[in-house]
Amino acid sequence: MNNIPLFSAAKANAGLDFTASIKAVLDSHWYVLGTEVTRFEEEFASYVGVDHCISVANGSDALELALRGLGVVSGDRVATVANAGFYGSTAIHAVGATPVYADVDPVTLTLCKESLSAVIAATQPAVIIITHLYGQLANVEEIVQLASEAGIPVLEDCAQSHGARRNGKQAGSFGTIGCFSFYPTKNLGALGDGGAVVTSDEKLATRVRQLRQYGWEKKYQVALPGGRNSRLDEIQAAILRIKLPLLDRWNEQRRSIAQRYNAAFAKLDLDLPPSVAEDYVAHLYVVRVKDRAGFAAALKDKMISTDIHYPIADHRQAAYEAEQQYALPITEYACKTVISLPCFPGLGDEEVNRVIDAVTAYFLKEI
Repeated sequence: MNNIPLFSAAKANAGLDFTASIKAVLDSHWYVLGTEVTRFEEEFASYVGVDHCISVANGSDALELALRGLGVVSGDRVATVANAGFYGSTAIHAVGATPVYADVDPVTLTLCKESLSAVIAATQPAVIIITHLYGQLANVEEIVQLASEAGIPVLEDCAQSHGARRNGKQAGSFGTIGCFSFYPTKNLGALGDGGAVVTSDEKLATRVRQLRQYGWEKKYQVALPGGRNSRLDEIQAAILRIKLPLLDRWNEQRRSIAQRYNAAFAKLDLDLPPSVAEDYVAHLYVVRVKDRAGFAAALKDKMISTDIHYPIADHRQAAYEAEQQYALPITEYACKTVISLPCFPGLGDEEVNRVIDAVTAYFLKEI
């Protein structure tokens, strides 16, 4: 019996031929900021439903450069959640700002509007980061309205939500600016690192485009502080162009697995993803279990991989001392109980059935 991985690049990329596109880049002898990057940026902006896409080296750079583009500086505060792996917090610290944490919704585990409202009243953050965690769209429309009334721009962290939709709009098109990662395990993944910033604000797009290349206004003329060298290379752009037309199909495959899981687990003693509709692209299939260690051990015995996304809340991380004491009960509980099950394109029916049987058997023993 083979081990079922949490993700398999071999299965996810099965049947794809990248050689012709890679060879075309090699034969062009143009490897950075060339035709493939330009075309991918145009195609991805069109897919998301925004006017501008600025590709960068990775998703973390996307978050940091987006914050800089929005004018966040040292001493500012940025509102975010504390259950999303410290990625947003890393970017906030990188620009010298301070994260202020709101709790998450007990159902979706994404940013809670009521908790955010209290954070806004208490701290007046310069920016709000909404993370569409696990591929689940947050309550983004109401949060954007709240932010707009307070005069605060919204940054959507879409690293796990490529293609998630609600009412005809996609992740990345609701707020002021959106950020994506193209790490290989993402719903749209390259064969290495990559990221992008999207927006319909032309001035903001121009700022981020300058910031990704040293802050140049023209070659060797630095107009903006905080710039860096952060560029998606031509080969990765070519690979992403092959994959982009397949993204919606892959998302359907992920959702189909999640739907099977939800149906099979409906009567078991665990919390399931709240949606398996188009507002969820099943980047991760995350459940909440009271005895997580026992559950993980039982699945490991049956050669099924799991992982924890994420075990430590941002305000509990040792590298940074939180500015204040936070009461985030839903966040804390989630960090103690969440566990991810295999859910990716290429996961076969037999493997899905093995996961279902193993989870069901664990809870039947508990009765």
